[in-house]
Amino acid sequence: MSIARRVTARRLLGTGAAALALCAASATTAFATGTPGGDGWSSGGSYKPGTGAGTETGTDRCQFSLDGTNFYDSVKVDDQNLKPTEDGKVHIKVRTAGDAATCTASLASYLAHGATFATSGEQVFVDFDTVTVKPGGTDSLDIAIPDKGCFGQIDLYRGAVKFDGELDAKDGFEHGDLPKGPDRPVIKDKLIAAWNGGTKECTTPPPAETEPPASTPPASPSEPAEETTPPASPSEPAEPSTPPSSDTDTPTPSASESTPVAPKPNGGGGDLAETGADSSTGPIALGAAALLAGGAALVVATRRRAAKRNA
Repeated sequence: MSIARRVTARRLLGTGAAALALCAASATTAFATGTPGGDGWSSGGSYKPGTGAGTETGTDRCQFSLDGTNFYDSVKVDDQNLKPTEDGKVHIKVRTAGDAATCTASLASYLAHGATFATSGEQVFVDFDTVTVKPGGTDSLDIAIPDKGCFGQIDLYRGAVKFDGELDAKDGFEHGDLPKGPDRPVIKDKLIAAWNGGTKECTTPPPAETEPPASTPPASPSEPAEETTPPASPSEPAEPSTPPSSDTDTPTPSASESTPVAPKPNGGGGDLAETGADSSTGPIALGAAALLAGGAALVVATRRRAAKRNA
């Protein structure tokens, strides 16, 4: 492969990673590390009882359990820490209390800007679950929570409103505004219990790391760039490097078969091997004739003088 082709291939690989990197940067998530289910809770951690986006009231004839065995009213639940299980979720069992006809409760989790509701700011929705339990029945509220260490809040409340800020969503739920502490306690008098926790801000995802584009390597001395020979011009056909061999001598064409030579101006081209007269032949012939005539006259006159002496 030529150097130019290798360089082109490297430049294509570098874009794909950036793209992958840019695609990865454009994806939004409510989790600090992008791993749903509260990654990092396996070694412990919990949310402590706190305040939520409303005022605690009665449980609407519901009872709750954090261990699945002992059920209590909201006062007891609000006294206990909320710990996630190995799947990174929290689970609260729900049943109707006494002779109640029905019970509807919801559980929601959020990322926050602080460790308490008063410092939480506008929270970021993470997960939601709701159940309606009939007399004698038991159900479970199960939600994913923010990653371990992230500021977060979990609210247990009556009713089935999903406080996620998606007021125009068409998914069969009634939606409400996002909680904002301390200025917007959206759950209000339906709050049963709340838990707060965390030690760091995770509402803004960290910038994705992108690989720098591959640099162009210098040309290797052992691999010079390929040289291409320009194609022969149509008007100048390439001559074969070796003339075709023949077992017999090529006969010399006769004079009658040879190609006639085009006539040249003034009867010749000055070549010594050519015959015929050119434009200077006439004067030379006249001069020679004149000399010949003069010499003949001189010979005749000399002979006449000699004859007269002898007479």
